[in-house]
Parts: sequence; C-alpha cells; structure tokens
Amino acid sequence: MTTVLTPASPLTAADRCDRCGAQAYLRVVLASGGELLFCAHHGRKFQPELKKIAAEIQDETERLNTTSASETDGEH
Repeated sequence: MTTVLTPASPLTAADRCDRCGAQAYLRVVLASGGELLFCAHHGRKFQPELKKIAAEIQDETERLNTTSASETDGEH
C-alpha cells in the first residue's frame, strides 16, 4: 500500500462518502481496480480492512484541522 501525500487530483466537496454521503476525505484505489471514497469517520472505521486491499490511499483528512484566515482573524 502507498499513501499519497500530494495527490494529483484533490478531493472536492462534490466527492461523497460511499457509505453515508458526507464529504469524502479519503480515496482508496483498490488493488483489483476501481476506487472507494470515504468521509474521515468511515475511513478510520474501515482503515484496517482497507489497508489489506488498497493499492493506494489518498488521505486528505488533515484539511479538517486547518482554519481559514478569516477564522484566525476573529471574523465568522
């Protein structure tokens, strides 16, 4: 398994979790072909099983911890 640190195609708000429909932050490219998208919650929940079948995992969950400039300036 390879974890992609700088993805060629970033996930967008249009990419949705295959389990619940929330915004996807993980793209799992399967060794057998195809891909799955997961929100951070389901990505963590299924991580052990996904690592066994993934050829590549694109993890963008760090985006959940970033704040915009307006939030750090006290504007909401």
